[in-house]
Parts: sequence; structure tokens; C-alpha cells
Amino acid sequence: MTISVVIADDEALIRSGLQLMLESQPDLRVVAETDNGLDAVDLASSFRPDVILMDIQMPRLSGIDATRRVTSRDNPTRVIMLTTFGDDENIYDALQAGASGFLLKDSRPEEVINAIRAVAAGEALLSPAVTKRLVDQFVATTSRPEVSDRYEFLTDREKEVLSLVAEGLSNQEIADRLFVSFSTAKTHVSNVLTKLGLRDRVHAVIFAYQHGVVEPPAETE
Repeated sequence: MTISVVIADDEALIRSGLQLMLESQPDLRVVAETDNGLDAVDLASSFRPDVILMDIQMPRLSGIDATRRVTSRDNPTRVIMLTTFGDDENIYDALQAGASGFLLKDSRPEEVINAIRAVAAGEALLSPAVTKRLVDQFVATTSRPEVSDRYEFLTDREKEVLSLVAEGLSNQEIADRLFVSFSTAKTHVSNVLTKLGLRDRVHAVIFAYQHGVVEPPAETE
């Protein structure tokens, strides 16, 4: 299966470098590129790509605002944010806008390529370190509400799977923990996302901590 990609970055050198990198892969195809966020929204509607590589800082419309518009529509496109800044506020805002991942522009080529493949497949694109920073940000800024009504539609097994996803476990690790097959674990994760109305695993982590499904990690001295 070929993964279609749109590149949105206001630096021509970055765009051309990414295009050369991606088109060297037989399963990746760049269908369009742009230097501003407003056009990125239009391209998402026109091409409905699998993935957009979206710069955070762009003219006409910021990458975060563009991501919010793309993901709020009936569009299967997933967004990976690109930035030269790795601060917590950008991570928080990008994921809240609906981004499925976060990459620094100085990431190695194989990291970018693997990230696109992972996000296109619905996997998370957050390292454990970034996940901890994200959780810490929620704990510091968000009150602990009652558990969402959507959570009650999950079976006991699916609730268990959601907790494991929130711990950062992969499908294979979930399968090993629950003594089930990989395909069974993958099906459980898919059911959790569908029932909760979530785009991907990253937002399952956000849901779990935001709604008090799991407790934040204890502070260490």
C-alpha cells in the first residue's frame, strides 16, 4: 500500500529535502506541498492524504490552527507536527489540536520515514519521555473530571487495554501482558478507539489521563 503525504513548511529547502527523502521509499508518495497553513487545509480536503507533515510556524495560518481545522473535518488525514522547538507547550498544543505525532526537524531520515509509516497505521508517535512530559502537563493544568460516559461503553477487557495503552505499551506488549495474540490485542485497541471516538493511540493516552481513567505516575525524589 502506498502512503500519500502532503508537506507543509514555509522553508523551500526543508520541503525539497523531505520530498527527496520520502520519494526514495517505494511505499511513500508526496502528492502536494505548500508553504502556508491555509493552503495545507485546502490540500487536505482536495487530496485527502494519509499524512501531512505540518510545520508549526507558518504564514497565513499556523500549523497548529491548520491541524485543528484538518482534524475537525470528516477527513482520515493524520498530522505529524514538524518544529525546531521541542518545548512542552508546543507538544501539548499540537496534540490538543488533533496531531498524531511530533517530530523535530533535525530528526534522522529513518525516524521521519518510520514516523510516517507508524502514524499512517494508526500507531502512536510519542516516545516514553515525551509521553511523561505530556502527562505532567495535563496533571499541572487540568482538573480531574468524572470519567466520560463513553468510557462505560467499553468492556472490562477494553478498559484494561486502554490502561495499558496509557502506559505506553505497544500492541505486541499488550498481547504479551494479556496472554493473547497480536491480532487480538490490535482488535481490542481498535475497538477502544472506535468506541471512544478517538483518532489514534496518542489521543487514547490523553483521554485516559484527562478523564481520570488512570492515575498519573508518582513523583520521584
